[in-house]
Amino acid sequence: MKSRWLVWLLAILGVIGATLFIASMIQTWENNFLCSISRTMQQQQFTHGPTSMQLKAILHYATSQVVPQQSLSEITITFDVLQALHRPANFLVFGLGRDSLMWASLNPHGTTLFLEEDPKWFGIVTKDAPNLLAHTVRYRTQLRDADSLLSSYSSEPACFPATATLRGNERCKVALHNLPDEVYAKEWDLIMIDAPKGYFAEAPGRMAAIFSAAVMARDRKGSGVTHVFLHDVDRKVEKVYAEEFLCRKHLVKSVGRLWHFQIPPMGNHTSDYTRFC
Repeated sequence: MKSRWLVWLLAILGVIGATLFIASMIQTWENNFLCSISRTMQQQQFTHGPTSMQLKAILHYATSQVVPQQSLSEITITFDVLQALHRPANFLVFGLGRDSLMWASLNPHGTTLFLEEDPKWFGIVTKDAPNLLAHTVRYRTQLRDADSLLSSYSSEPACFPATATLRGNERCKVALHNLPDEVYAKEWDLIMIDAPKGYFAEAPGRMAAIFSAAVMARDRKGSGVTHVFLHDVDRKVEKVYAEEFLCRKHLVKSVGRLWHFQIPPMGNHTSDYTRFC
């Protein structure tokens, strides 16, 4: 009889012990799970918080009398596109300037790359903002040749929209053939053309930048369109080259001196293989 009670007692103690052990394991798992959620939330909060670039931009513009070249209404066009993408963007900007830190901070988790033709100006801008991703580039055009380049490109097969490339394309004088590999390696969601200089005869002009932006946009393999923003469209060359290569039919918005184009990939264009527009 006593042995039977001893067996029952040991069985009851075993059940109680097992129950306490399981409860302890469940509590430990819950604590670990909650800690994991907490860490994830903290990481997400940190990820989506202001970046170092954004904080520097706030400090820079809050303590400086220097303002971006574009007006608020012009800047808002690009800002709205960046917001509408709902993802980090690949943003190519022709030109370094007083607005470069702003552009980079508006695309904090994406890639914003600047191309500048003036080495001296490059040094001035990057000295104050060394974290900008930027390269110096050389142009082989001059503004004085804008008319002749426009009239002759259509007779050069290397410039034809169906076959035009950029990297190594020396035959097409308006193709940017010697850019850093980084430029050719990416598909750019946004391209801002606010350089090179285009207000005196010996300046490079923006002919090659506009042509090359059109080629990049048409060569897009990914989904969606390429947003091209062209500034200073009040000037003759910018306006004429935009109408020749970026196309009026792709112009979706015009504010101040800025035109915004949405250019689809080549597969969505007409069968005219000698004209861009």
